[in-house]
Amino acid sequence: MNSLLEHFVTLWVVIDPIGTIPVFIAVTAGMEIAARRKLALMASLVSAGILVFFLIFGQLLIEALDIGLNSFQVAGGIILFLFALTMIFGESKQEAEQRAAEDDQEDKMHQHNPAIFPLAVPSLASPGAMLAIVILTDNNRFSVVDQGVTALVMLSVVAIAFVLMLMAEPIIRLIGHSGAAIISRVMGMILASVAVNSVLSAMLEIMKTGQL
Repeated sequence: MNSLLEHFVTLWVVIDPIGTIPVFIAVTAGMEIAARRKLALMASLVSAGILVFFLIFGQLLIEALDIGLNSFQVAGGIILFLFALTMIFGESKQEAEQRAAEDDQEDKMHQHNPAIFPLAVPSLASPGAMLAIVILTDNNRFSVVDQGVTALVMLSVVAIAFVLMLMAEPIIRLIGHSGAAIISRVMGMILASVAVNSVLSAMLEIMKTGQL
């Protein structure tokens, strides 16, 4: 149960459904309700597909490159920690991505689909989320059933993000952009703790087994 809760918290923080709300509002400004719903659905499906790809093939790619999973877990933990620091001290995720989305709206020449960028990548399927899903489905530590449960947890977080995007405007009116930024920084603190725990666990495993 503790492991399941930790996985949920980790995936919630790195996917950050709440932080995606201002980004969604920025890229869908002026759109009809039906178009906004379609955009939210497409962004959710694309991000889920990317994360499922990393869940299935991420470790295979690592092993093909002959990288030890303990080493990858240390590196991933460090990267997640640095990602958490940017959430705590830097421009918050939603502030940076919202600004990028607003700049993109002003660019009349752009042709790409906002459901892909910036909503699916990097807002939902962020680099931190890709790394986290690989670490949380380590074939050497988790059974197929455990990995399946993690996949369901990941899909549930993406589904929550989809629902929140549909409810974006009422939520922003309730908590405000400042409230969303505060929540993002609190999530950054939690992610930093999870990242440190990941690094320490991998280092203890290296000392016990001698395997990188």
